[in-house]
Amino acid sequence: MESRLRVQGHPIQPMLVTFPFGLFVSAAVFDLADVVGGPAFLGEVGYWTAVAALVAAALTTVAGMVDLWDVRAGRADRTALTFNVVNAVMAGLFLLTCLVRAQAPQRGATTGQLVTELVALVVGAVGVALGARLMQRSDRSHPAEPTGLEALAEIPGATVEISRPRPF
Repeated sequence: MESRLRVQGHPIQPMLVTFPFGLFVSAAVFDLADVVGGPAFLGEVGYWTAVAALVAAALTTVAGMVDLWDVRAGRADRTALTFNVVNAVMAGLFLLTCLVRAQAPQRGATTGQLVTELVALVVGAVGVALGARLMQRSDRSHPAEPTGLEALAEIPGATVEISRPRPF
């Protein structure tokens, strides 16, 4: 599968997944601190961190849908499809806990909600591993675009000599 959204030859969506995943991990840590007896405001912080992660996950999903838009039936890469489904399941589990917590006046997490979040993080870890596999496939099929002075060497008619310092 070819990614339409790329930065220096690398697909964007596998990179974007780190933002919601990191926010989901942070939310679970805040909720864990709240459940084990920390200050009550930690549950509120965990809730709003999960909400921010859901927004980031929605944006990441849009990038994933752009990548899957042109995939022909039968030629779709299983890893990419599984990657998107796994990340949607993780976000869905967090969405479930956020919807339940939105009704509570304090928005603190219960033990059951924390367990649901931890299960979602395990699912998300699978997504991160699949994203790493997609990045490796992309690196093999598309070498990274040159940066810095190397990029100037590709301009037609330009003569750029790049000298590298010699090791001692």
